[in-house]
Amino acid sequence: METNLAAPHALPVIIQGGMGVAVSNWKLARAVASHGHLGVVSGTALAAVLVRRLQDGDLAGDVRRALAHCPLRDAAREIEARYFRAGGRSPDQPYRLAPMYSITPSDDLVALTIVANFTEVWLAKEGHSGVVGLNLLEKIQLPTLASLYGAMLAGVDCVLMGAGIPRAIPGILDQLARGQKVDLRLAVDGESSGTEHRIAFDPAHFTGPPALALRRPQFLAIVSSSALATTLARKASGRVDGLVVEGATAGGHNAPPRGAPQFNERGEPVYGPRDSADLGVIRALGLPFWLAGSYAHPTQLRAALALGATGVQIGTAFAFCAESGLRFELKQAALRQGAAGAVELRTDPRASPTGLPFKVVDLPGTVSVPAVYEERVRACDLGYLRQPYEKPDGSVGYRCPAEPAADFIRKGGDPADAVGRKCLCNGLMAAIGLGQSVAAGETEPAIVTAGEDVRDLRRFMAAGETSYGAADVLRFILGGSDTPKLASA
Repeated sequence: METNLAAPHALPVIIQGGMGVAVSNWKLARAVASHGHLGVVSGTALAAVLVRRLQDGDLAGDVRRALAHCPLRDAAREIEARYFRAGGRSPDQPYRLAPMYSITPSDDLVALTIVANFTEVWLAKEGHSGVVGLNLLEKIQLPTLASLYGAMLAGVDCVLMGAGIPRAIPGILDQLARGQKVDLRLAVDGESSGTEHRIAFDPAHFTGPPALALRRPQFLAIVSSSALATTLARKASGRVDGLVVEGATAGGHNAPPRGAPQFNERGEPVYGPRDSADLGVIRALGLPFWLAGSYAHPTQLRAALALGATGVQIGTAFAFCAESGLRFELKQAALRQGAAGAVELRTDPRASPTGLPFKVVDLPGTVSVPAVYEERVRACDLGYLRQPYEKPDGSVGYRCPAEPAADFIRKGGDPADAVGRKCLCNGLMAAIGLGQSVAAGETEPAIVTAGEDVRDLRRFMAAGETSYGAADVLRFILGGSDTPKLASA
């Protein structure tokens, strides 16, 4: 069934959550979109994902097929020549790294980011007429403009963004669609009063003048409160087309609880009634909205629709299905633990360098096992979660609480802020089978995140089966009801 997200009569009931790094890959997004719902690719760290897929040999040829269709022909050819290894690298050979971002990235890095996002979205849209979205994090600003443009070159239908207040993004989408230059104010620690640091992007510099006119995707803001929803609906730089209202039981990063911090006996932040969004306020905004966080059940879907929601966003159920990018053995470990009623899921207030609470699943051999992570030598070689800060001379530096502690402190970081931090960049790459080789036979340890639905994944499997697919998730959630694939606005 062909859908157009811009049409008010074609809003998806189910949004597949955008889970990074590349857990929500093009295969998963394509599978969901092919069934008439919104398939979403994660845009987080796609430049690093692309170069590692090429170094692993791109055995099925999918990446190179997409590169052959990229409008940035010279850049695509150069990327393939630089990173592709026929047959793949040896397991003990470290990946060649892409450069890390700065406020003034090289043209090569910006082009790589454009091409990587084009590739992921193009593959997700290939072979069907469904709708595909791109998920980005406001917390990761430096690659944002190039990521948006690459996805738009591939015809992305929707951009979803959370982990912050993405007020500037709707207007940027308007400008990129017209081929105009854009810039984005960078959040810089210690920024001097009256100073603004901005990152800029000119489409014509990469495609040649005149810049291409592109279709403007819809913009869905991911919010945790009615106050944030109201701010974005009324004060964003352009049109906000809908809201995803995410609760604290969702996986990945969670908004911190409101008020003075409180923790339970496991050291997890305690959420209360104040942390639930006021749906009455959100309904009054007049925008379509979807509810997220433990909604992968037909009764929960019906409850959401009864509350006025257009539908629900589902993450965890799709994260462990056959098409997701998560390593097979990690999926199987979670399924076994769930069947035994032994899933250990924690909301860790310190794991993420962002400072936001982050849900972690305790699985064998992952960073959730203290002994595994204590043996890791701290390294910051991907740098997506580095925080820009202003140096005494007014220039911009970059630091991360998960980098080597001495480096973080030398850059002015608080020593206490480095305690307990995990390298999500490397850990999430390892979770999808693209972990960096650090020694003979050893790779970076994985980190796995999920929401509360990880405790009962077997409900998506038929009797006697040991795995399930995206279609099984959709069938279960929609089963036994007359809920359509598309809802009227």
